[in-house]
Amino acid sequence: MPTAILTGQPVPGSSIEGDLRSLGFDVRPAADAADTEALLAAVPVQERVAVVDARFVGHEHALRLGLTDPRFPLAAIPGALTAQPEGRQALTRALARENSSGGGTAPGGAPARTQSSVEDVDSLADRVVTALDAEGADVHRPELGSLVAVVPADPQARNEARQAVAAVDDEAVRLKSAVKARDGFFTTFFISPYSRYIARWCARRGLTPNQVTTASLITALIAAGCAATGTRGGFVAAGVLLIASFVLDCTDGQLARYSLQYSTLGAWLDATFDRIKEYAYYAGLALGAARGGDDVWALALGAMILQTCRHVVDFSFNEANHDATANTSPTAALSGRLDSVGWTVWVRRMIVLPIGERWAMIAVLTAATTPRITFYALLIGCAFAATYTTAGRVLRSLTRKAKRTDRAAQALAELTDSGALAQLFARFLPSRLPVLAPVLAAIGAVCLVLAAWIDGPGWSVVVCAAVYVLLSADAVSHALKGALDWLIPPIFRAAEYGTVLILAARADVNGALPAAFGLVAAVAYHHYDTVYRIRGNAGAPPAWLVRAIGGQEGRTLLVAVLAALLTGTQFKVALTVLAVAVALVVLVESIRFWVSSGAPAVHDEGEPA
Repeated sequence: MPTAILTGQPVPGSSIEGDLRSLGFDVRPAADAADTEALLAAVPVQERVAVVDARFVGHEHALRLGLTDPRFPLAAIPGALTAQPEGRQALTRALARENSSGGGTAPGGAPARTQSSVEDVDSLADRVVTALDAEGADVHRPELGSLVAVVPADPQARNEARQAVAAVDDEAVRLKSAVKARDGFFTTFFISPYSRYIARWCARRGLTPNQVTTASLITALIAAGCAATGTRGGFVAAGVLLIASFVLDCTDGQLARYSLQYSTLGAWLDATFDRIKEYAYYAGLALGAARGGDDVWALALGAMILQTCRHVVDFSFNEANHDATANTSPTAALSGRLDSVGWTVWVRRMIVLPIGERWAMIAVLTAATTPRITFYALLIGCAFAATYTTAGRVLRSLTRKAKRTDRAAQALAELTDSGALAQLFARFLPSRLPVLAPVLAAIGAVCLVLAAWIDGPGWSVVVCAAVYVLLSADAVSHALKGALDWLIPPIFRAAEYGTVLILAARADVNGALPAAFGLVAAVAYHHYDTVYRIRGNAGAPPAWLVRAIGGQEGRTLLVAVLAALLTGTQFKVALTVLAVAVALVVLVESIRFWVSSGAPAVHDEGEPA
């Protein structure tokens, strides 16, 4: 159980002790700084500890935000601070220095100090936070908005603070803050107005975000199963269930924010289940269409490839500019001016087809039309969104005078997913070609995909795949700090996935495209897993994993060789075996890492994907 040390003399009528107990703290009183230091030393180092001024007046949710968020080792609000185990040493040092430098006792039990004004309240908790700041500790201060959190200087100020608390409904603030600050149009106006209440209902019944996330996955898989029936009733049920799954998908994040139940496992589940749900639904639609005699597996795989490449563009661009200097451009300034006009904000969010709009479109088209029409609309919409976002980011990159850091270059190198072949050739290439790295990658990718499209399975594709390996190696041998180097990972994704799609389609054998769908899904999962590890500052997957599954260039060359050597039926079997092998290796390592690692507890607050 976490411990809250309540410093100073109790204030008659104060609710602070009850509020702390309702938040799960074991409350221990301390008369002064010396008592506080002694009580802090007695708290087990593996437990959270808080130091709170007994005179604190504020909303319970302000205390919840400041003292219970698991994402931050150190956090503070006026009159209160908290430390998790990783922040205990810093807190202990700051309190010891404050205690040794203090002289006498101030009113309320805190060490005395010179006050500069009537409003300068002498609070031990605030002084310790100042000491932590002076030490360079990273102390998180949550945005409280209209919530009250103060240490009143006198009875009149206390009464005014209590009136301010009574004037603001902290439950309404808590519900509002449960919703993402930045979300899509459909989610904001058609889901969040009621899903936040579902989140509160779940919180009051002790449900966790992970349980809601799992329920959302199960609902989506059932929707995919309904779509796979190929009947009109099945398609209608699939559309309804897909929307229900999305409601639960919004609810899990809102529940996490409402109750501050963030976790490493939850971050992983939330990040990966969206992709699993969507791509499983694509497979269900393709199976349903096949039952009706319409083969749309190529469209389903194309939709998955396009959506994945869109995400990689987002991830690569953000990582390349995560900590870049001079991170401005005329294009970004224009974007900011457009966002200042209310209606353009929603238009620009909708045309990128975020997850809410995308799933709503898929659900409605599934229920009202056919899988083929659904995939055509999805491909057209995603292609337009991808063109719009990529063009904007290219313009920003070309007009931005930013200096990329070593961290950004390392992240891009990890996102390329280069295996042993690329690393070997990059080391022994006689000289680097005097061409921009993204141009090298693009030339290799275009030649490979065109060869597969024109010649189909054959040795010409193998030759192009070998050239692609060499050009890929040369591209990643550069320091990836160029203005457009963030394009390299999505180019590699498009080359690998596109080659698998085209060769499977040209094999002209029943089952080849579903096998290719499985292979691309397994590899895409690995790429998403890499992204979320980097986002969590946990580093890329281990080198042995990348080598074991061949790296992007090794897998591409292998698929080209298999297509040239084997018959269509044998190629289908080979793709199936490769898909199973990659999926097993990647999933086992991914589950091991996210369940057992010390990756930070986070929750994605970014733009919906």
